[in-house]
Amino acid sequence: MTPSIRILPRLIVPDPDRASAFYQDVLGAEQVLRAPLIDDGRPAVVDHRVGGSSFRVSPAVSAWGWLSPSDLGGSAVLLEVEVDDPDVVGERMVAHGAEVVVPIENRPYGKRSGRIRDPFGHLWIVSGELR
Repeated sequence: MTPSIRILPRLIVPDPDRASAFYQDVLGAEQVLRAPLIDDGRPAVVDHRVGGSSFRVSPAVSAWGWLSPSDLGGSAVLLEVEVDDPDVVGERMVAHGAEVVVPIENRPYGKRSGRIRDPFGHLWIVSGELR
């Protein structure tokens, strides 16, 4: 029998509170936990729920090996979010400081999608149904 497993992505960012506010504003994420602070006043982890998914945000702490995309020279991971209206979500992300990497448009594989880099350097594929 396969054990119960959950994968909880943790996004490493310079400012977890600012990142948490961004994800709440643009994705409608619900902050469900803000764990104890580290020495410099940043929370060690902020847990979020979006629909049936969860993800976490933590501060960059080089001594712990926690490096943000800017520390690494870019993001090594693509996060994909499926939404009802990718255009609206993409526009909201850009309005809150993200940048378009690949425009959101109908793709030959049957989805409407594009890539957005959030203000913290993480890359998102914003995807939905064709228009």
